[in-house]
Amino acid sequence: MKAAARLTAGPPPLRLRRRSAQRQTPFFGRHRHKVGGGVRVYAVGDIHGRLDLLTRMLDQIDEDRRYHGVDDARLVFLGDYIDRGPHSADVLELLSGGNFEGFTTTCLLGNHEGAFVDYLEGRGDGIDWLTYGGIATAASYGVAVPPSADIIDMAEAVRPLLRKAVPPEHRHFLKCLPLSHAIDDYLFVHAGLLPGLPLDRQDPLDLLTIREPFLTSEVDHGRMVVHGHTMVDEPEIQKNRIAIDTGAFATGRLTCLVLDGGEKRFLVADAGRKAVVSDNGMDQGRDSLRYGFS
Repeated sequence: MKAAARLTAGPPPLRLRRRSAQRQTPFFGRHRHKVGGGVRVYAVGDIHGRLDLLTRMLDQIDEDRRYHGVDDARLVFLGDYIDRGPHSADVLELLSGGNFEGFTTTCLLGNHEGAFVDYLEGRGDGIDWLTYGGIATAASYGVAVPPSADIIDMAEAVRPLLRKAVPPEHRHFLKCLPLSHAIDDYLFVHAGLLPGLPLDRQDPLDLLTIREPFLTSEVDHGRMVVHGHTMVDEPEIQKNRIAIDTGAFATGRLTCLVLDGGEKRFLVADAGRKAVVSDNGMDQGRDSLRYGFS
């Protein structure tokens, strides 16, 4: 299956100011969520540099499409393609290279891509991004980082090297990723949204990083929200959201939600072993207020 993603309009600049939620509407008796006739959606969770799992998943998805037959097959990637796993550069090469044959494809922005772009463009010191998996991304582009390096000095030294190493096509792809995508009764975002606000009033930062109050909310968001960002042991279906980040970088399991009419099912690419993931001894206690790393 040929690789790459159809680019759509990029997100607006991120804002740190959080809007107040409107009065929340409890979830009462919403109709069964569906996608239109003849449409099948394949939504893929957080990849985090696991090219091996991504290629296995794409093979499964293509086989599923061919076996069941479908007029309109759509691929949606939920963000966090990079960091932590060993092959971030190759993952971006695959996703940014063109069209997946037989599919309409949308790749969403994740918080790790947002932090990576900020670092490359000189917005912020990049310490949080490097600490929470960016070192693995740098290595995937051939930029080595000594484990004992001072984090502040290292961040400044690595930035110009990465600017040279990252192909223009990858940077363009990352800068053009949208924050959300809607298909019929479903809304796809990386992390979630602030309950009680319409999509056009959401803070982009919430779409990339939110956990609470989204994860425990029972509010009807207007559409069923499909998201990653927060790791779960198994795919989690709630009455207003579906979580499919099964921690590919650490567990060796990448999950895909398949939507066909009113049916929901899952495909899993399983490496059969956990990946060896290292943050090179960097401080795991540092918290990023901007991109919600954990």
